[in-house]
Amino acid sequence: MQPTFSSYLLHILSTMFVLLPLPVSPELLTLKQSLGNGNNNNPSSFPPNFLFGTASSAYQYEGGYLSDGKGLNNWDVYTHRPGKVIDGSNGDVAVDHYHRYLVNLLRIHVGFCTALDFAYFADICFKSFGDRVKYWVTFNEPNFQVKFGYREGTFPPSRCSFPFGNCTSGDSEKEPFIAAHNIILSHAAAVHIYRSKYEAKQGGSIGIVINAAWFEPISSSMADKLAAERAQCFTTNWFLDPIVFGIYPPEMQSILGSILPEFSKTEKEMLKKGLDFIGINHYSSYYVQDCMFTACEPGTRTSKTEGLWAQSYQKNGIPIGESRLNLFAMQTDVDWLYVYPGGMEKIITYVKKRFNNTPMIITENGYGEVTKANSTIEDSLQDVNRAKYMAGYLDSLSTAIRKGADVRGYFAWSLLDNFEWEYGFTRRFGLHHVDFKTLKRTPKFSATWYKNFIAESKIPDS
Repeated sequence: MQPTFSSYLLHILSTMFVLLPLPVSPELLTLKQSLGNGNNNNPSSFPPNFLFGTASSAYQYEGGYLSDGKGLNNWDVYTHRPGKVIDGSNGDVAVDHYHRYLVNLLRIHVGFCTALDFAYFADICFKSFGDRVKYWVTFNEPNFQVKFGYREGTFPPSRCSFPFGNCTSGDSEKEPFIAAHNIILSHAAAVHIYRSKYEAKQGGSIGIVINAAWFEPISSSMADKLAAERAQCFTTNWFLDPIVFGIYPPEMQSILGSILPEFSKTEKEMLKKGLDFIGINHYSSYYVQDCMFTACEPGTRTSKTEGLWAQSYQKNGIPIGESRLNLFAMQTDVDWLYVYPGGMEKIITYVKKRFNNTPMIITENGYGEVTKANSTIEDSLQDVNRAKYMAGYLDSLSTAIRKGADVRGYFAWSLLDNFEWEYGFTRRFGLHHVDFKTLKRTPKFSATWYKNFIAESKIPDS
């Protein structure tokens, strides 16, 4: 039996938010001026029709565990197993978006066994919502779904094998590639249905969202440069190459051989015209060291089936992005997120060159903070570092656009503090603070800053 996988459909433009004035300290009142010293860091650096917004997620927001006939999804089952979420929480209530807001069509999380099942589901969505939805995404971060669900076992369906993780069943060396192959074929099936039945009448666009980190060679050696390219091939290009070119990256084919499934002629034909835009979720950057020609300590990504490269957040003891001259050099206390605004321009430029400047949308980009026992609500509301992070990454994005990248929009993660997967409620990414006991929403400083940034980007009609 083939592994099942999580799938997502996203209407990226249905996010709405209301921002209220927030009293701020004198330091924060001068933040906007201090962030505006760069050549490109202003709203006018973006095209007139550029889309700004925030991103949300059904399971992380909605709650409504079994409301109105809802069935169980894989995260409902997974989070009710002891020890799967670090604070023991789940999304039964989340931030109760289902009961507090009637219109909530952001993401639908369900499980499918075959591409045919997914195509049937997509057909229903296109038919039911296509008159209102103009941007469709078939899958959100499939590269992370297969990595955590089938290699490390920290996402549902929690399948893995030693030494990658501790699961009751699974094969970390093979199943990620089977699941990925099925996702790619499911995407192609959904796109085929949209093109043949709905596109002409509805006039929408369809794409896929990939979590795309930037990988910086840790040295100028050719081995490390090739390792950085392999890192992109085994993460981002793993899914985009088949959808755009009809084949897996050559680097993956060379290393994996028969482990990597093949596409039939019919499937390759179906993959043509596989997307209208690429969604990019970008948060962080990392250094990469070669493990193909150089001995590396055993660990994540150093194995053959992961591409033979090692990831590090620092070089010579200095975290990536740190510099005395870098205004935005500040590290988060989220263990996987390292602040390097320049990585945004680099990953966008990379995708532009590799995929013929296919239109892109930044579907997620955000700054996380760990909830501390002694922190106050006021500490959370005065989130100066989040505003700095957004300003730095928006500045880097505007540079990429100025150099020719076809980027159509930017969506901050996230509208609200929410349930952050295996971290539960211990990580806050929201522009609005949520009291998880009362579920009261309060805008943070970053929400006001972002509101003003968007307002100033609007060019009056002549």
